[in-house]
Amino acid sequence: MTEPSGGPVGARGRRHRAPGKHRRPVVVLVWCLAALLVVCGGGLTYVYFKLNGNIKGVDINAQLGTARPHNVDNGSEDILVLGSDSRAGKNDEYGRDSGTARSDTAMVVHVYKGHKKASVVSIPRDTLVDRPACTDSKGHRVPPQHLVMFNSAYEAGGPACAVKTVESMSGIRMDHYIEVDFTGFKKIIDELGGVKITTTRAIDDPKSHLKLAAGTHTLHGEQALGLVRTRHSIGDGSDLGRIQLQQIFIKSLISQIKSVGVFSNPKKLFDLADTATSAITPDSQLDSVNKLIGFAGGLKDIGGKNLKMITLPVRYDPADENRVLPLAKESKQVWTALAHDRPIPASATKDSAGDKENVGRVVEGG
Repeated sequence: MTEPSGGPVGARGRRHRAPGKHRRPVVVLVWCLAALLVVCGGGLTYVYFKLNGNIKGVDINAQLGTARPHNVDNGSEDILVLGSDSRAGKNDEYGRDSGTARSDTAMVVHVYKGHKKASVVSIPRDTLVDRPACTDSKGHRVPPQHLVMFNSAYEAGGPACAVKTVESMSGIRMDHYIEVDFTGFKKIIDELGGVKITTTRAIDDPKSHLKLAAGTHTLHGEQALGLVRTRHSIGDGSDLGRIQLQQIFIKSLISQIKSVGVFSNPKKLFDLADTATSAITPDSQLDSVNKLIGFAGGLKDIGGKNLKMITLPVRYDPADENRVLPLAKESKQVWTALAHDRPIPASATKDSAGDKENVGRVVEGG
């Protein structure tokens, strides 16, 4: 997508949001599943059917048809990981909505050939994009729109429209899709026994219900959710700073997943696998335990140290400081690198507003 024309980059003032619009996090569950779902390989019939019954997939391929980027068969994989901001069911404690949902957070996970390392590109929810025409889950055509917020794609046409929008932006075919929810996120963190992080100063954000003193903390479900939702007490209050918090937390989670003792405790391992499979909505190519075992097993060697995380190169919209616009040349560098299974060059994020936040000075992984 080309960057719309405009004047100079606007000042980085504090972002303002309508009250009550608390936002949801995204969790890269594929690494958790890599450590967990191998339990089902031992022929435990009850475990298999219990976990299999938890998984509800969505047939992205059927909705998208054949008008998609070429599927490059070079051993790499591209996964769109989404979180929607629905307040339905148990999620209604985080605020009421109008009955629709949006993809509050999106990450394109590129797993390189050999499956030893990965790059993750976070797409800010407020990014203005050209949304392509798509078909929703009921077969209804959703018309294209020019310069709308990225997260409106999910609201307009569900997972398939979100995938098509990402493919239109990047020129890269998504091999898989995974979605996660509020309550599932909290339960996974609780089952893991919490995730350790360190704060260099106190954090007090009444909007995300997060209050932490300076020091090292083991965050359990509710606090972890507060951390990855907070915007108002760290950085300039924008969504870009919140994305950096999410990236710090995910790296810490991945680094700690192997040290939580699940392998020596069968019940804990089952409970965690039960929670994880209930928390996600994958595409139909991953909608069974066997499929997830094969997929996740191929990712088990990827840890925090060989995981590069960036935000899509963007600038603030001079016409509206609450929106961001992709930097055309730099975004193309990112997508071209991933399409050719190459590392993302440092020059791609050098001038991006998305990687200039300093939240890493306040929150560090454990």
